[in-house]
Amino acid sequence: MFSPPHFSIDDPEEIAAFIAAEPFAAVVVSGPDGPVAAYAPLHAETDGAGRIIALHGHLAANNPLLALAEGGAPALALFRGAEAYVSPSAYPSKAAHGKAVPTWNYMAAEARGRLTVSRDEADRREALHQLTGLMEAGRAAPWSLDDAPADYVERLMRAIVAIRIDVTHIAAKKKLSQNKADLDYFGVAADLAARDDDGARAIARAMTQIRPSQDA
Repeated sequence: MFSPPHFSIDDPEEIAAFIAAEPFAAVVVSGPDGPVAAYAPLHAETDGAGRIIALHGHLAANNPLLALAEGGAPALALFRGAEAYVSPSAYPSKAAHGKAVPTWNYMAAEARGRLTVSRDEADRREALHQLTGLMEAGRAAPWSLDDAPADYVERLMRAIVAIRIDVTHIAAKKKLSQNKADLDYFGVAADLAARDDDGARAIARAMTQIRPSQDA
């Protein structure tokens, strides 16, 4: 991931929090005919310092990507957060000099590592427990795997495999106009906040958290 220093997220706990909030990933491995991708929510395992050391999830047992990962394979997991188009008209300075071009603000992370596959029942069950525990947290009546009939769960379990990526490198970025002076920074934030677009408003909120407006 190309990420200039002013856009990079360096705090491992912030990276882990971002991935926990945006767990749905594109998992990519190389095949004989080029890259192959699969999509899956991934649960992060962290060490004592909050650094992500592994990603866990599951795929359908007949997913073509698995044939490339038997015995282990290098993999890339891509996570995408909120994103929004930024118009040159959002920069107040444009009126003075016209020097403005379109861009895109976004938040994203990527993890590289070795992908392995497990058909062990305990691993498959644990992958499901981890994922549902993450996604059901905070609900008034959290759903548990134990809520479903045992025979139904067993039948569905046979249709999935557990996957694990042992992470060797991770990077994340927030491209949120941090390289702009306050006049244009707050102009972009205000323009995005006023749009009827959930992604644009999410980017505006993130910008406000990074650089609170003096008028707030």
